[in-house]
Amino acid sequence: MKREDTRRIDVGGVPIGGGAPVTVQSMCNTDTRDVEATLEQMRRLRAAGCDIIRVAVPDEAAALALRDIMAQAPMPVVADIHFDHRLAILAAEAGVDAVRINPGNIGARDRVRAVADACRARHIPIRVGVNTGSLEKRLLEKYGGPTAEALVESAEGELEALYAVGFEDAALSVKASDVSLTVAAYRLAAERFDCPLHVGVTEAGTSYGGLVNSAVGIGTLLMEGVGDTIRVSLTADPAEEVRAGLAILRSCGLRKGGVRFVSCPTCGRTRIDLISLAKRTEERLSGLDKPITVAVMGCEVNGPGEARGADYGIAGGKGFGSLFVKGRVVRTRVPEDELLDGLMELIQLDQK
Repeated sequence: MKREDTRRIDVGGVPIGGGAPVTVQSMCNTDTRDVEATLEQMRRLRAAGCDIIRVAVPDEAAALALRDIMAQAPMPVVADIHFDHRLAILAAEAGVDAVRINPGNIGARDRVRAVADACRARHIPIRVGVNTGSLEKRLLEKYGGPTAEALVESAEGELEALYAVGFEDAALSVKASDVSLTVAAYRLAAERFDCPLHVGVTEAGTSYGGLVNSAVGIGTLLMEGVGDTIRVSLTADPAEEVRAGLAILRSCGLRKGGVRFVSCPTCGRTRIDLISLAKRTEERLSGLDKPITVAVMGCEVNGPGEARGADYGIAGGKGFGSLFVKGRVVRTRVPEDELLDGLMELIQLDQK
């Protein structure tokens, strides 16, 4: 199945599946029991572009705090439940927009039924979250370890348990920290199930390594038409997850809007501090929500010529640079320390 073929579910008014736009998710790293801290982080992540947020629910106090959180939450909230099915029921009663359970640790089928009943009564979808770290012992023994087949069989059993009690508002994830295993599992799941797929590489790593792993894994699947909602899992500020997710969607042609930033690699022709200039330019553009392409190029070779498709750009020289708009040079011999301000002035004037 591909995005347009999956069933559609609704998470707090945000459609997932059935050809709906691919959404970006993240997870709060605050203590859910601290309502104000959690809401503050949610607002910051929403401003960064997050579509759906997940919160950990490790105990009853956290579950009860969800009532206050839901009263002010700036976007749909998913309750992340492990081990204790009663916490999922409390979360549903608190009015969360979705519940995520793990088949490897949620318990017997009667507990799954109880969660399904609580969610169905309130029209709350459930994400079945399978990952290699919590596969059932019998599947590890059957397949000799965590494999794509083991992940999908685990998911199949949990989905069948939900379907058996008439609950079909389900999404699925089959994550691993190994990129190849993740891709294989999602490909198999896409062949076997028609529920929407939440795609991600779990425990991907830090800002650098984790982003590379996530871009390869998530990007590969999205380009194949697999995946309805994504999370980039990083050992970093959750806002970095959101920015990375949006960047992956834009690279795959699945999200419009926002600035597309282009910069060339440095070489022996470069006579300005291009690395610093590119970083500072990207930072200045981060808050601009305009569907434009901006290029920072090291020399006249990589200037208006190679960056002809850019709406605005800089072409470096020796201590000076040129500014160009849509491939046409509009200012020359701009001092290096004035290039960024000059570029921003051009963008702001043109965007008024």
